[in-house]
Parts: sequence; structure tokens; C-alpha cells
Amino acid sequence: MVNRRRNGSRANGRAGRGGVQTQQQQQRKRPPIKEPAIFAKQSGSASDTPHDKVTLAQARRGTPAHRPVRVYADGIFDLFHSGHARALMQAKNLFPNTQLIVGGESHWHTYTLVHDALTHKYKALIHCRYVDEVVRDAPWTLTSEFLEKDKIDFVAHDDIPYTSAGSENVYKHIKEAGMFVATQRTEGISTSDLITRIVRNYDVYVRRNLQRGYTARELNVGFIKEKKYRLQEQVDRMKETVRTVEEKSKHLVHRVEEKSHEFIGNFLELFGPDKAWVNEGH
Repeated sequence: MVNRRRNGSRANGRAGRGGVQTQQQQQRKRPPIKEPAIFAKQSGSASDTPHDKVTLAQARRGTPAHRPVRVYADGIFDLFHSGHARALMQAKNLFPNTQLIVGGESHWHTYTLVHDALTHKYKALIHCRYVDEVVRDAPWTLTSEFLEKDKIDFVAHDDIPYTSAGSENVYKHIKEAGMFVATQRTEGISTSDLITRIVRNYDVYVRRNLQRGYTARELNVGFIKEKKYRLQEQVDRMKETVRTVEEKSKHLVHRVEEKSHEFIGNFLELFGPDKAWVNEGH
């Protein structure tokens, strides 16, 4: 298995003469990211490196370069957004020498277009700069067998309880084992917020994409609704045309008023009572 760990040889997080490396020095030692993250094998981690248990204190002090701390972060990751990326960034930077494994949970079996949806999700994950390895069809509840198979040291997730059948918190046993490390949610962005915006502006999005050339079939829009959107588009264009004509008319009237005031002023200068025009030639 190819190792995409980007932390370089930061053994114990120390530089020469025992000094702590600066962030710039650490970044300079990281190899450039030229390939997406790898997918985990069904059989689990393929690393032959002995995977002795490390404590949280040991992980925070730093581990040898050949023994990264394997941190697992999971999620459904629908509509992968900046909040997801920031959570993975936190997980990646938990320890000086972290290998981040991300589990993409699958709940798509009840949906159509399953393959396209999963492909999009996994492509987003493997191209996130913080991710080293992606586990497809990850389980909702993490078992000890799964953690051992993929050689997981710690699990990173926000600390909000997530329920499941027969459990009030799917991470309870992870916390009890001392393997849970909390990350912080990003305020103002969530999958639910994005879906709410889409639903609220559904008509606008459909009309916009019909105008861009998408077919009603591609947008899952019925015949009558398509005609309704097309008619609305024509009405809006007519309104826009009327507004444009009104604006031009207002501008024209304003110009005529300016010219009329100028004409009247010039006339009064020539023929007014105080400046009567006199033809000196006659």
C-alpha cells in the first residue's frame, strides 16, 4: 500500500539540537501532494510496521516517522463542504505525526443513482488535502474488529451524541476505551443548511438549469411543471424588457427636460425683457 503521509520525518516533533520545529520548517519538509488519497483494502491495513498501542500522551509528544498515529474520522459526507474539510483538517493536525483514515458511510441503498452518488462522495474525499486513506462503505457503528483490522489508534469526531438502534451514542465505547478525540463543528455551514437552501430556492435552480440546457428529464421535472417554468421564464423576460424600456424612457424624458430648460434659458437671454434682441443690421 502506498503511503501518502505528508508529515515528513518529524520523529517526536523535534529538530536538531533538541529544539521544537517551527510550522514553516515542518511544511518545507512535507513532500508535494501529487496524487489523491488511496482506498483502504477490504482486508484492512496492508502496513507491515508493528502497530503497538500508543497512548494519547505519546501521540501528542510525537511518534517515529515510520510509526504514524492512525486517526480515523467517519461521516456520511453528503454534499461535501467546507465544514467537512475543516473537521478533517482538525483530525489531521491532532498529533505531530498523523495518518488520517476517513470512512465514508453508505446509506444510499434506498436511493436511485447509487453508483453516481457514491462515486461523487468518494472522489471528494480522496481529493481532500488532509486525507491519506479512504474506507469505502464504512460501518455506522465501529466495532473492535474493524478498528483492529485497520490499525486505528484514535477516532476523531465532534462530541455531539449520535444515536443508533440500541445505543444512545455510537461513540460511547470508543470514549470508554480512551480512543476518542473531539473535533469542533464549524458554525454556519452544514449539510442540512445546504439542503434547506436548495429546497427553499428549488424553483429558481430548476429554471436556471433548464435555461442552461438541462432537460426536464435530467432534472426529474414533469411535463406540466416544465411548461410552467418555461412560461414563468417568458413572463420574466417580458417584465425585464418592460423595465428596460421604462428605464430608457425615463432617461430620454430626463434628457428632453434638460434640453428644454437649456433652450428656454437661451431664448430668454435673447428675447427677454431686459435683453431684447436688436438686429443691428437693419
